[in-house]
Amino acid sequence: MTTVQLGMPVSVPAAAPAAGTALLPAGHSLQAGLLDRFGRRATDMRLSVTDKCNLRCTYCMPENGLDWLKKDKVLTSAEIIRLVGLGVDRLGVRELRLTGGEPLVRLDLADIVAGLRAAHPQLPISLTTNGVGLAKRAQSLADAGLTRINISLDTLHPGAFAELTRRPFLDQVLAGIEAADAAGLGPIKINAVLMRGINDTGAAELLAWCLERGYELRFIEQMPLDADHGWTRDGMVTAAEIRGLLSTGFDLSPDPRERDGAPAERFEVRRQGTAAVLGTVGIIASVTEPFCADCRRTRVTAEGKVMSCLFSRTEVDLLGLLRAGDTAADDDAVAVRWQEAMWAKPRAHGMDHVGLGAADFVQPDRSMSAIGG
Repeated sequence: MTTVQLGMPVSVPAAAPAAGTALLPAGHSLQAGLLDRFGRRATDMRLSVTDKCNLRCTYCMPENGLDWLKKDKVLTSAEIIRLVGLGVDRLGVRELRLTGGEPLVRLDLADIVAGLRAAHPQLPISLTTNGVGLAKRAQSLADAGLTRINISLDTLHPGAFAELTRRPFLDQVLAGIEAADAAGLGPIKINAVLMRGINDTGAAELLAWCLERGYELRFIEQMPLDADHGWTRDGMVTAAEIRGLLSTGFDLSPDPRERDGAPAERFEVRRQGTAAVLGTVGIIASVTEPFCADCRRTRVTAEGKVMSCLFSRTEVDLLGLLRAGDTAADDDAVAVRWQEAMWAKPRAHGMDHVGLGAADFVQPDRSMSAIGG
């Protein structure tokens, strides 16, 4: 385990730890940050601002949608700003990603970003979005202080897009990408999930499109986080297959830059038989090539629950503590509860051998939209 300086201890309530947490060791302090039992320290915060979404992607949501959270169950803008402040000022969070659901369905999103930027002038603040409606809001988000943006785009073909998302909004997404680029929200990353028989044959085409525009494409293995629980390993397009699909037009070589805890393994891209590097492509292989040993993420859902892992079946509530008071002592209690949740983080999600006879992974009840990607 990594040796850390724990500093002065903070008083921890004598009550038994909350469900989904682990009792911190003696001497553990706020200075230890979001450390877990295996020496990993979470510095990358993923915060969902809503569970709602305006698409119905087959790898995420059922056709008729989900039962959305009631407004009073969702973190308010002030609570978001306070919680991020605790993460940054007390627990060592160094970068923030706002997620959903679809963050753009929150009408106060730019106000949230502006509040976060005012409180933390140097904090990298990024956003993951499906791009629907982004064309009208990209500039206001940039003006509010958003650093950069990730946009989901699985295909360039309207028919395949409609089949995957159950909505005919490809033109809106493409317009949103252009608007984000014009607003200076770069480097723009494009997220794509390949689905067998729907958009997998378009992988090289999508990469060429991104390279021409200076966007970084990241392919993401389909994960067992669909609300319909229809995921199967056989149906998933693996990282190895993705590399094979791209090899029809490109040569890939490992990016010499250190991965540094990033979920995507990056590759330099060249046209076959040429020396010039056109750009990079990333592949996030959470299932077949997991990177749990260097995970640095902590996730908070739209209703203020900590998930130490994207695939965790345990959640730890912070919202109740947030709403119980707003003194420094109350903030300490929230921070300690957050630490307890991350201390309980498992060594790995156990998903790399799902479908191969192992039974140590159980799909979470929540879908990706309800967790926050």
